[in-house]
Amino acid sequence: MNIQPREFNRNDFLTSSDPAGLDEIWIHNYLANNAYWAKGIPFPVLNKSVENSLCFGVYHHKMQVGFGRVISDFATFAYLADVFIDERNRG
Repeated sequence: MNIQPREFNRNDFLTSSDPAGLDEIWIHNYLANNAYWAKGIPFPVLNKSVENSLCFGVYHHKMQVGFGRVISDFATFAYLADVFIDERNRG
């Protein structure tokens, strides 16, 4: 399935579904070290989950500050997972 990337701007923030912009090392570091639901997740497992989901990156001045992914059949079901915003950009 090929889904066209979408982008949304608000103030100095960009939310994008373009997988090319995702910083998987940064995402892995955050989830493996800070998220109780993914503590210690191996990088290959995270990589596969990103490849098989509709992912969104949040960027502030081109630096990734957030992430979320949607697991879906793209017809009747969608599950939102691994959503986080870096602590310095919350609020």
